[in-house]
Amino acid sequence: MKIARLNLWHVPLTSHTAYYMADGKTCDTVETVVIAVQTDTGITGWGEVCPIPHYLPAYARGVAPALTELAPVILGADPVGVGALMERVDAVLHGHPYAKSALDIALWDITGQVAGLPLHALLGGWRAADMPLYHSITCIAPDDMARIAREAQAQGITQFQVKLGASGDWQTDVERLAKVREAVGPGPLVYGDWNCGATSLEAIRVGRAVAQLDIMLEQPCATLEDCARVQRATGLPMKIDELAHDTASLLTAHRLGIMDAVALKLSKFGGLSTTRRARDLCLHLGARMCIEDTWGSDITTAALLHLGAASEPGRVLNVCDLSGYVAPRLAPDAPVRANGRIAPPEGAGLGITVDRGALGVPDLILD
Repeated sequence: MKIARLNLWHVPLTSHTAYYMADGKTCDTVETVVIAVQTDTGITGWGEVCPIPHYLPAYARGVAPALTELAPVILGADPVGVGALMERVDAVLHGHPYAKSALDIALWDITGQVAGLPLHALLGGWRAADMPLYHSITCIAPDDMARIAREAQAQGITQFQVKLGASGDWQTDVERLAKVREAVGPGPLVYGDWNCGATSLEAIRVGRAVAQLDIMLEQPCATLEDCARVQRATGLPMKIDELAHDTASLLTAHRLGIMDAVALKLSKFGGLSTTRRARDLCLHLGARMCIEDTWGSDITTAALLHLGAASEPGRVLNVCDLSGYVAPRLAPDAPVRANGRIAPPEGAGLGITVDRGALGVPDLILD
């Protein structure tokens, strides 16, 4: 079996609710990149990557040039096994993990289809029938955020990510966290997320003001050292997100004592292969994991759900149904949330059927 063609599409995804974050970051309509890796035997593997603007050193329009550069390595190669081909890809193009992520997912999809097995069977074995979800709450007025939390809780959600920092004053962030905690009551997990947009002073003031409310903090500052300063000053548990992207960053965060939880996002690490290795390291280090991706629709959601289902359930804090936040849906048969949880697809490979009609004409064809 050989790779005969690679098609690529740029697809605008519109959030059902605009997401406002600290430091002027927004997530409203974002472009996702979908690829189809076609083999000479008729099997097609699907991949997706969706970088959020101003979030990480990645952008959607960088994927096509990277894959064009890699075409001599990809075309004609054996897609099964993934590791050998991705090693050659890394040798030709250093870095750019987000561009490689979609390719890696597509190769896993092909491998699963050839084996006749869902990806979770190949990524460690089926460990969970379904997994808990969190609900991300856009940074708007505190009362509106509390209302969104109550609505999500009524649908079974028990974990709430409260976006902070968009209004630029720490007192309103305190009110946001307090009102969401009051809305959902004791027990559910509530954590405040600055997306690297706070100074240590701002985050410490917020953390100390809500210390009695059972709150976790997420990635307040742009460096691991500043996040550690916040953790020491507030005594609150800490989740790391943007700064977790490779083995070195995970080890540093663990050494600093700020990895109570960590977001493992496929496109930051470079796909399923590298994120699986990060998962195994987190199992060794003792961190709870949020297995997800930066943004996207049904393809990347299916991939992360397979990895989550193949991980020790007691160590998976949550996964994310990214496709549930956006339109259009790219695979009508993809999983949806039910009572605050979501199950992985059951079919071979990714286990979803991508609607080619929703994609239109490819923006790039490599053959």
